[in-house]
Amino acid sequence: MPGADPDPQPDSEDSGLLAALLDGMDAALCAFGADGTVTHWNREAERLLGWSAAEAVGRPGLAGWAVRKEDADEVEARLLAATRSPGRQVHEFALLTKDGRRVLVRTQSSAVLGPDGRPSGVYCAFSEVHAQIDLERSIALSEALFVDASWGVVLVDADLRPAVVNAHAARALGMGRTAVLGRPLGDLLSQGVEELESALTHVLAEGTPPAAAELWVTLRSDEAEQTRRCWRSGFLRLASPLAEEPVPLGVGWLFQDVTEAKRAEQEASLLRFRAQQLYRAGRAAGECEDPMEAAAVHLDFALAGFADHGLIDVVGGGGDRGGEREAGGEADCGAGGAAGEDGRPVLVRAIASPAGAPGPSEAVPPTGIPVAYGPGHPAAQALERCGSVRAGAGPAVAEGWAAARKWPDGTVHGLCVVLRSRGRTLGVATFLRGASRRPFDRADAAYAEDVASRIAAALDLAGTGGVAGPAPG
Repeated sequence: MPGADPDPQPDSEDSGLLAALLDGMDAALCAFGADGTVTHWNREAERLLGWSAAEAVGRPGLAGWAVRKEDADEVEARLLAATRSPGRQVHEFALLTKDGRRVLVRTQSSAVLGPDGRPSGVYCAFSEVHAQIDLERSIALSEALFVDASWGVVLVDADLRPAVVNAHAARALGMGRTAVLGRPLGDLLSQGVEELESALTHVLAEGTPPAAAELWVTLRSDEAEQTRRCWRSGFLRLASPLAEEPVPLGVGWLFQDVTEAKRAEQEASLLRFRAQQLYRAGRAAGECEDPMEAAAVHLDFALAGFADHGLIDVVGGGGDRGGEREAGGEADCGAGGAAGEDGRPVLVRAIASPAGAPGPSEAVPPTGIPVAYGPGHPAAQALERCGSVRAGAGPAVAEGWAAARKWPDGTVHGLCVVLRSRGRTLGVATFLRGASRRPFDRADAAYAEDVASRIAAALDLAGTGGVAGPAPG
């Protein structure tokens, strides 16, 4: 028909497309006809062996140029065996380069089927064994990390959302592997998310950091308990190997829970510090001529890193009767001494740390006026029980909580410890913390009791009265 386009040439177009695909492959590839003649040879094969497509295509097999003559029959037989076997055949043998070197390659060969379904040739993809082994190692390592690793592995995409999570990481996050994927990190962590996101952003921008980092986090699932965990974390920037320029695909985040080890390390460090403080306090108090000054020195050294304020209250009016028992039976911890309207001993302020600007603790002028502690005050409870009493304002601090207990403003945690010496109760030591510190625990109470025994010895030396009573239970 006049003006019609000429008929397309599908064969030539298909040939050009096939040549482009073959030359663009990352693997070396050659193909053989049914008679063993080389029909295809791509650029990767030329790069690997040095033979160009013009030199390779049309040769009758590989003997004498790509394979040593001594090995040619065995190699060609193994390659052409793919026409008689289904699927791919994998072999390893040595090929020759154009300059005569031998290269050990791993091949995958398969039959090429004709229109009638019968084998019409063989194609063979091959690469250096070392390169193939490196690839297999990389794949095996990836599989092992995401299946069997004993530490958490998370692949985080450029949007800082988990893309792949291994089983260990999913357990550490308290969720299933699929439930974690694609969620913002803020949905997984209630504390520590800012530090983690900052680290991931830095790695995306600057690359892999030189050392691991320790991140303290709290999981959303543990928010009610507020359990902090320490994860020792390493970060790797992931870039695409196919791009001409490195394009960040995300960050590989590897972490291990080292909470128990860090807490043990912190506890050991704290014990060493407190033991050193007790030693230094003893040396300093030994140089004090006034026992009350020595008691204040012990209090000052105890406050360092332990509490914000300290108070020493002594039992008032018991100096003449210290250690005596009343007629008619055993005296308890609250018997004897000056008593209030309810018959219980009263406490008089003896030493106090400054509530405003920092400074040394000082003895309070002996006015003899009792401290106006209300019923059920922690100091009164400690005196009655001959033991330690911890008090706290709780999560929601009520207005006036500290003032009601005659403690400095801002106090939210208190620890009252009885002062005992020579079988007598001399008073109560009170340690106070503000909102920036954690509540007192049992270890803190044990340390406070050790300090209290030293303060009580100094008060006893100063002639402070007391009340007789049983030892703390």
